[in-house]
Amino acid sequence: MRKALAPVDAITDTLGVITATDLSQRVPVPKYRDEIRRLAETANQTLNRAEMAVEQQRRFASDASHDLRSPLTAMRTEIEAALLDPHQTDWPQTAEALLDSLERLQALVTDLLQIARLDAGQPPRMEPTDLGDLAARELDRRQRKVEVLRDLKDGVVVVGDRLSLARLLNNLLDNGERHAESALKVTVYRENGTGIMEVLDDGAGIAPEKRELVFQRFTRLDAARSRDAGGTGLGLSIARQIAETHGGTLAIEDSPRGARFVLRLPAVDE
Repeated sequence: MRKALAPVDAITDTLGVITATDLSQRVPVPKYRDEIRRLAETANQTLNRAEMAVEQQRRFASDASHDLRSPLTAMRTEIEAALLDPHQTDWPQTAEALLDSLERLQALVTDLLQIARLDAGQPPRMEPTDLGDLAARELDRRQRKVEVLRDLKDGVVVVGDRLSLARLLNNLLDNGERHAESALKVTVYRENGTGIMEVLDDGAGIAPEKRELVFQRFTRLDAARSRDAGGTGLGLSIARQIAETHGGTLAIEDSPRGARFVLRLPAVDE
C-alpha cells in the first residue's frame, strides 16, 4: 500500500516546497498512465500557467516603475537646473516643462488604474449603445490635431458600457493622431450582424509581424513610429481588453496605407 502511494507522496512533497516567489519546480510524473499521472500532469500545467502569470506581473511592475520614474526624473532635472541660477531662469518656461511631465505622469497613473480595474474583472455597465452616435459625440468634443474624416452609419447598435467604449475609441484616436501624417478616418458600419468601428491613420503603418506586439503592455515600436512621444504604452492594450470584455475583438487589418484598427462587436436590433 505504501509503495502504491509513493507517487502521491512525491507530488505532495514537491507542492509543499513551491512558493509564490519560486514556481520553477514541477511535480514528478509517474511512468504509469493512470489517475495519479493525470493528476501530476494537471498540476504541472497549472504551475506553468501560474509561473507565466507571475512573470508577466513582474515585467508589468518593472515596466510601470520605469515609466513612472521617467517623468519624475524629468521634473527633478528641470528644477535642479533652474535652481542653479534662479535669477536667470525662465520660470514660465520651466513651469510649462513641469506641466508636460505632470500630464504624462497623470496619463500613466490613469491608465494603470484602468488596467487594474480591467484585470479585476469588474463587470461593465451594459446598455444599448449606438456606435455611430458615440463616435460622433467623441469626435465633436476632441481638439483636433489632424484632419479627421468621418463615415458613420446610423443604427449600428451594440450592447456595452458607453464610457468604456468611448475610452476605447479615444485611445485609438490618440494613437492615430501621434502617427498620422495629416489625417485620420473613423468609420462605423454594420456587417453580418456585427457592429464595426475602424480608425485609420495615413502614417507609415505597422508591419504584419508586429501587429500583435503593439497590443502588449508598454510596447512602443521603433523605426517610423518612433516619434511617438506622448503615449504611455498602455492605450492599445486597454482598448483590446475593453473590446474583449464586450465579447468583441480589436485587431489591425490590412490597408493601402497607414494603420487600420478594426473593432468588431456583436450588433443588436434597435
